[in-house]
Amino acid sequence: MSERHPTLTAPFAERAAQASHPLTNYLFRLMVLKSSNLCLSADVQTARELLSLADKAGPSIVVLKTHYDLISGWDYNPVTGTGAKLAALARKHGFLIFEDRKFVDIGKTVQMQYTAGTARIIEWAHIVNANIDAGKDMVRALAEAAAKWKERINYEVKTSVTVGTPVSDHFDDGMENGDEPGRLDPREQLGGFSRDGRDADGRKGSIVSITTVTQSFEPADSPRLPKTVTEGDELVFAGIEEAPTDRGLLLLAQMSSKGCLMTKEYTQACVEAARENKGFVMGFVAQEALNTLPDDNFIHITPGCKLPPEGEDENGHIEGDGLGQQYNTPEKLVTIRGTDIVIVGRGIIQAGDPPSEAERYRKKAWKAYLSRIRASE
Repeated sequence: MSERHPTLTAPFAERAAQASHPLTNYLFRLMVLKSSNLCLSADVQTARELLSLADKAGPSIVVLKTHYDLISGWDYNPVTGTGAKLAALARKHGFLIFEDRKFVDIGKTVQMQYTAGTARIIEWAHIVNANIDAGKDMVRALAEAAAKWKERINYEVKTSVTVGTPVSDHFDDGMENGDEPGRLDPREQLGGFSRDGRDADGRKGSIVSITTVTQSFEPADSPRLPKTVTEGDELVFAGIEEAPTDRGLLLLAQMSSKGCLMTKEYTQACVEAARENKGFVMGFVAQEALNTLPDDNFIHITPGCKLPPEGEDENGHIEGDGLGQQYNTPEKLVTIRGTDIVIVGRGIIQAGDPPSEAERYRKKAWKAYLSRIRASE
């Protein structure tokens, strides 16, 4: 990491103005508005816990990181389900949703995983991430899928359904078989039943109804997706517009786990892929800042952030979780390593009062950012 790169000392407001990705611009401005560079990793077990945590901690965070596939009771309904409810909370409290999917497969497969399937991730998650072990073409495939999706979201499908029960008057009583060439026998027209409702064997039959479904595409009233009927859905966080409909990708360049096999060559390939896809790639999940070229302005988001219990030395050693996770304080990650957003999970979730602990982390991480940008003064 170059200690002299401009993004290390530039205020977020300045970086917002220089951002090439609309969602990066929005996120930087949101960070300034909320004085927050905190991402909550909401690794809870049930949809109810997830929604409750997002609602309570929402005021302190700018990003909510999810793993939809570990949530019990996830409702996949695209209009009223869990993803839609999360989107409403994101608008209400002012945060972006980051689905930590870690896509890694051939291009066609990741396109379908992203836009289709049960979860339809693209409809409710502003940001996703990818491991590019499958090659840089996968990044391009995801970008193409996002672009095609955005082309369609300015329109919503209007569906009209009519149901009616046919009566004998709907048919020509004077019609006899063979009267008009090309017309079916009335019994064939009525599914094998004659006009008096009996089939060829004399059995009585009936037609319950005929359903007609028509669909048309009409301009949507608002770019927000998905739209929900949840009470309070129209609430939008004060001071900033709704998030743009653009979708963004973070490349998994480095991990916080002990013994991680991501090499320097792999990390550099992530940087190159990001530069080749600036219209879609927002930045990196990494352990340090990776901006090196003069025009690099990628955002960095870093997991493995933890504070010692209140009252203890904030810069003291913090033990890992015994399963490979290694921790660092906000001060070390933001001020020294140059990350922009810290990810905190269990440090908040397992606290006695998660909303208060989220606020403690927000203050510490923001203080570290202010210290970093003032270092050049």
